[in-house]
Amino acid sequence: MCGILAVIGTDLEVALIQSLSKRLKHRGPDESDFVALVDSGVLMHERLSIVDLNAGKQPIQGTSNAWMIHNGEIYNHKSIRENVLAHHTFRTQSDSEVIVHLYEEFGPECCDLLDGIFAFVVLDGTEVFVGRDPLGVKPLYWGKDKMGRLYFASELKAIVDQCPQFEAFPPGHYYTKKTGLVRYYKPQWFDPTAAATALDSEAIRNVLTKAVQKRLMGDVPIGVLLSGGLDSSLIASIASRLTRENSSSPLKSYAVSLDPSAPDAVAAREVAAFLKTDHREIHFTIEEGLQILDKLIWHLETYDVTSIRASTPMFFLSKAIAADGVKVVLSGEGSDEIFGGYMYFRNAPSEAAFHLETIDRLQKLATADLLRADKSTMAHGVEARVPFLDKEFLELSVAVAPEHKMPSTHDGIEKYILRNAFDLPADPYLPEGILWRQKEQFSDGVGYSWIDSLVAYCESQIADSLFSQATTLFPHNTPLTKEAFYYRQRFQKHFPGQAAAQTVLKWIPKWQKNTDPSGRANKAHAKPDLAF
Repeated sequence: MCGILAVIGTDLEVALIQSLSKRLKHRGPDESDFVALVDSGVLMHERLSIVDLNAGKQPIQGTSNAWMIHNGEIYNHKSIRENVLAHHTFRTQSDSEVIVHLYEEFGPECCDLLDGIFAFVVLDGTEVFVGRDPLGVKPLYWGKDKMGRLYFASELKAIVDQCPQFEAFPPGHYYTKKTGLVRYYKPQWFDPTAAATALDSEAIRNVLTKAVQKRLMGDVPIGVLLSGGLDSSLIASIASRLTRENSSSPLKSYAVSLDPSAPDAVAAREVAAFLKTDHREIHFTIEEGLQILDKLIWHLETYDVTSIRASTPMFFLSKAIAADGVKVVLSGEGSDEIFGGYMYFRNAPSEAAFHLETIDRLQKLATADLLRADKSTMAHGVEARVPFLDKEFLELSVAVAPEHKMPSTHDGIEKYILRNAFDLPADPYLPEGILWRQKEQFSDGVGYSWIDSLVAYCESQIADSLFSQATTLFPHNTPLTKEAFYYRQRFQKHFPGQAAAQTVLKWIPKWQKNTDPSGRANKAHAKPDLAF
C-alpha cells in the first residue's frame, strides 16, 4: 500500500514532481524512489512496506523496457507467478511485480487476471497503461496540465495545482493511449434484470471465509477494525479462527468511541472477549474531533457529510493502530451495500427498487465508504482491506434475489441472510446479541453526542447571512445545511475550483423524509432521537 504519482510527457522538472510526490508521504512512510524515462515520463513511489519488505521497492522494471508503480495488494500473485508467468524471471518477491509482467505477456487485458486492490501505472516506451481495481478500493485521480501532459496520482493533492482539469479515474477501467478508457470489469450483477441466484447460506459462509483468508497475506502484523456491529464482528470472528490455525498469538482488534459506554464500545468489548482477541480501545473527545476537521478534510479530499462524520473517529483509530506497529487492518465496508443494511432500505417501495439501490450503492462506493476507509487509514500509513468486496463474494451475494434480502421478508431484520449464514449454535461465530444486533452506523455508534455536537458546532460557525449565499458561492452540489456549508468552505480552501468540487459525490439516503445520512434519521432506528 503506497502513494503513487506519474507524469507522462517530456520536458519534465523532476524536482517539482518529487515535491508533489512528497504530498503523498503519509501513504508510504517507509521509503521513496522514482524513475525518469527519457521521452516517456516520471514515475514516483512512496512506499508502505507490507510484502517483500527488503527488496520490494518501486518503481519496478519488467523483463524489458516497461516500468511500473502500484498502490494496493495482489492476493493471487503467487498463483500468477507459478502458473501463467512461470517462464518469467522476477526481480523481487513483491506482489506488485506481477502487474508489469502480466502486461508484457497479455497487454492491457491482463486486469481481469488480477485478484486484489490496485491503482497502477505502467510506462512502456511512449505507451502508458493505467488500471484501477473493480470497485475503486484504492483511489486514483488523473488530469492534464497546460502542456497536455498526463498526471496520475493516488490523491488529488498531488495534482490539483498542476492540472486545470482533473477527475477521479473510474473504478474497473484501464487506459492506454491506443485504446483510451476501457471498462474491463463487467460482472453479470451490474445488470439489475439479470437472473437471480438461489440463496445458499453455506456458500456465503465459505466464500466470505476464503475472502478473509486471502486478505491475511503479508509480512507485517495484521489487525481488525472492530466496531461491534455485525460486519466488522463477523470479519473479526473469521480472521480470529484463521489466525489461530497458524499462530499462537491472538489477533489484534481495535475499537474507537467517545467513551467506554458508547454503543459500539460496549458491543466491541463483548465481541473481543468472546473471540479472545488482543483488544484495544481508543477514545477521543468532541473537542479533539472538532480541532482536526480542517486537517481531516485535507486528507479525505471530500466535503461529503457522512464521510467526514465517520472519518473523524477512524482517523484517531488509525493513528493509534500505526503507533501500535500494525500496518494492515481488515474492515467491514461493503456489506450494507450488498445486503441492503442501511436503515433507509426498509422503506424501499419494491423489490426491484431495493435491488437497484444495492447495485447503485456498490458502484458508487469509491466516492463514499471506500474513500473514507482508504484515506482516513492511509493518513497514518495503515492499509485497510475489505473482504466483503472480494470479486467472488460479490458475484455470489449481489445476485441473490432481493426478496431474501429485504427486511420486510424477515420481520424487519436487515441483513438477515448474512446473519443466518453464520448462526451456528453448535460452533458460534459471535454472541447471539451481536449477531442479531440492529444496524448502527459507525458515526452514530461511537457515541450519539458526536454527530449532535458536530452539527451544533458547524451551525455556530456559519452566519445566516453567509449561508444565504450558498447557491451563489457553491453552484455545484450546493450545501443544504450549515454543517455541509462548513465542510465545503474548508474543502474549497484546500482544493479550489469547479473540477475539484466535481470529484465529490454526496451520500444521501432515499425513501425517508429526513435525508440526514445518520441512521437515527430513520424512524425504524432503535433510538431515532436526532437533535436536529
